[in-house]
Amino acid sequence: MALVNYSDLKTSIADWLNRSDLTATIPDFITLAESGFNKEIRNRKMIKRATATIDSQYSAVPSDWLQTVDFVIETNPVVTLEFITNEKLDKLRETYTSSGTPKFYTIVGQELEVLPVPDSATLTGEITYYSKIPNLTDVNPTNWLMNSSPDIYLYGSLLQSAPYLVDDSRIPVWASMYQKLVKDLEIADQKARVGDSTLKMKATALQ
Repeated sequence: MALVNYSDLKTSIADWLNRSDLTATIPDFITLAESGFNKEIRNRKMIKRATATIDSQYSAVPSDWLQTVDFVIETNPVVTLEFITNEKLDKLRETYTSSGTPKFYTIVGQELEVLPVPDSATLTGEITYYSKIPNLTDVNPTNWLMNSSPDIYLYGSLLQSAPYLVDDSRIPVWASMYQKLVKDLEIADQKARVGDSTLKMKATALQ
């Protein structure tokens, strides 16, 4: 059967497992698989940008934030902040005792901490980041990963059933297929990024 949405995925998982006692647990398998996807997968389709007023030392990261790609202050010229560890930022506080345009940032929990502390309430920051893959639900039945790689969803979810399947010979096969598909997705994404770069270079050369 075609894997197009959340309902199709649940039905397919049930067919593959052939365990009626696990049907009610299938949504949990999918949710656990999605948690794993967010740890393993970094794809250009996950990249987002968000802006916020940087008027204090701390600013909340977007709710779907996973990993920062770039963080800039939109002054003239634009200032690209340097990421440093919490420990290094703590030491630099001894140097940057006065407020000013931020130069450094770190991540503290779910917040961005900048240094120096902003000296203006009108600074705008733009963060480019990898976002979480939207969870599949009855209300949100598909997403970019389900559209492009439903097989990753299938094998990733099947693997979450392993604790219920003692000595099942299918588990290593599912694991191998899942790992291969995630790797294939990564390779395809790298090729697409190189292709984008090549097109930009050609466009620049034609100007």
